Amino acid sequence: MRIDDILALVASREATLAVQPTEGDGTPEIAWGDTFFYYAPNGSMPEATQPFATIVTKDYPGDTDCRLDRPDAFRLNVAVGTEEFRACLGYGPRESNPTPQPVRDDTVIAHPTYASAGWVAVVNPGPATEYAVGELLHRAYVRAVAAHDRKAARKQ
Repeated sequence: MRIDDILALVASREATLAVQPTEGDGTPEIAWGDTFFYYAPNGSMPEATQPFATIVTKDYPGDTDCRLDRPDAFRLNVAVGTEEFRACLGYGPRESNPTPQPVRDDTVIAHPTYASAGWVAVVNPGPATEYAVGELLHRAYVRAVAAHDRKAARKQ
């Protein structure tokens, strides 16, 4: 899978917004070139809401195990929640991985930084994870819609 494939997959969902920070838009330089996906029924950046998925194209400080400094390397990060995290990895987001392994491309892994919040990741998704990526993004999108609806109901 390429980044464009993921962009198209997410864009096929109703009311999604892909935010791609660039130089000069007021975002921190570290975010330039990355993509942040939101459920945004009004078409604008939601306030006080985390993205339901992201694509990062470089190593961040303290987050270098995925080796995103390689040419064309990227990582898809998906907020799946506790149940889906456990279904994918066999342990809960706040539990230690019982069989830690080095990060490999095209494999669903616990997010190196946000696993405890129910995030999984795939470095350089490919044939082995293509179906899983679609399912993970769908579930994260459904969770984002539900969170938006709960928040809207509380405001009424």
